[in-house]
Amino acid sequence: MQHVSPIREPLVTGGKTYADITEDVCRQVEAKPNVRWMMALGVSLVFLGVFLYSVYRTLWFGIGEWGLNKTVGWAWDITNFVWWVGIGHAGTLISAILLLFRQKWRTSINRAAEAMTIFAVICAAMFPVLHMGRPWLAYWVLPLPNTFGSLWVNFNSPLLWDVFAISTYFSVSLVFWYIGLIPDFATIRDRATGPIARRAYALLSMNWTGSAKHWSRYETVSLILAGLATPLVLSVHTIVSMDFATSVIPGWHTTIFPPYFVAGAIFSGFAMVLTLMIITRKVFKLEDYITLEHVESMNKVITLTGSIVGVAYITEFFIAWYSGVEYEQYAFINRATGPYWWAYWSMMTCNVITPQLFWFRSIRRSLTATFIISIFVNIGMWFERFVIIVTSLHRDFLPSSWVMFSPTSIDVGVYVGTIGLFFTLFLLFAKFFPVVNMAEVKSILKSSSGVSHTHNPGASLHGTAPNNSHKHD
Repeated sequence: MQHVSPIREPLVTGGKTYADITEDVCRQVEAKPNVRWMMALGVSLVFLGVFLYSVYRTLWFGIGEWGLNKTVGWAWDITNFVWWVGIGHAGTLISAILLLFRQKWRTSINRAAEAMTIFAVICAAMFPVLHMGRPWLAYWVLPLPNTFGSLWVNFNSPLLWDVFAISTYFSVSLVFWYIGLIPDFATIRDRATGPIARRAYALLSMNWTGSAKHWSRYETVSLILAGLATPLVLSVHTIVSMDFATSVIPGWHTTIFPPYFVAGAIFSGFAMVLTLMIITRKVFKLEDYITLEHVESMNKVITLTGSIVGVAYITEFFIAWYSGVEYEQYAFINRATGPYWWAYWSMMTCNVITPQLFWFRSIRRSLTATFIISIFVNIGMWFERFVIIVTSLHRDFLPSSWVMFSPTSIDVGVYVGTIGLFFTLFLLFAKFFPVVNMAEVKSILKSSSGVSHTHNPGASLHGTAPNNSHKHD
């Protein structure tokens, strides 16, 4: 038996019924694309075109098109890689960890967060592949049978660690996302009027009937995948951080990187979820499902993880001083006062100072303030990765190797282009897939609204969880 606090704000407002949820969510899938969606897709496609051109130049002329030099061998490419991987962390955390902890406020945002994870990982995977220089030989990093003799992967290479981490993370996240979509695909299938839509969603729904047997297996598989995905939230960005931490370069060789990177990934991921969901709730008129209660809960997570990141910054400086190693001390002093001081203080302002505004409840529940701060957090987290990578490399042990890094137009084009790729995929998802998990929202409807709902013939039973599913929440 569950107990719902009488003073807690409802997670679904507006006195919705099961039929209302089905109608509100399916409306966006079934309606023709509106002008705002077409304009947004058009802008995204322009940026996607920039990405394709920049990738063409990179493949045809080589990575000499980038601003890399003999000292700064990693720069915008790996900065963007780590940034995109971090953004993808919130989806798995919302889906897996919050599911295991029975946090019901995840139900309205988990679908979009999971989709964001898939698209962010796709964008992230572009950069290591392009950085190989010969991406047509990318399969060499996989332990596959071959005709070249004793060709084995180099298990000492951070590139190989990333391949295993990202491919595992992407596979589990994709399966988790798709499993959650199956009941909603069945609902859209039953409502479809056109033969193409009916066949497409029938294929996607995998013959879902909404029987007790199907629901039992659905919940079992969801819990199993959540249990598999939870360690991935911690392991994936830990492995990414070990790309740096296992080296001997001052500024990188530190044991604080794994928890520091994981907290930063969740920090930036939740910020991107907020950025997307605030727009989505307004454009798709989902204010009754993505409420201020959801926004406030996510802002609390941002406040916590932002504070952890701030403590990590201070700890880095303390350990550099405490170590007594002059090279390590110089690396951190150079970050704050050297030629890239502007990047360091942009990072500190966006990641440490700005999120502390969420201690005020009025700001925490303000959509405008939340949207602006979420943008600042994403900017700050990009600068964090830039500071870690470039400022640690551009001052080598030999002063003769000291050099500045300047991005080229192709560097900028690839990065801006991945943003276009990300939003193109997200806009297509929001149009053709249900952006809110109807089945899970219906499962919390009674406890959220505090009223009983009688059966409405307009509500699809295939997308409604049976009553006994409440005991699993």
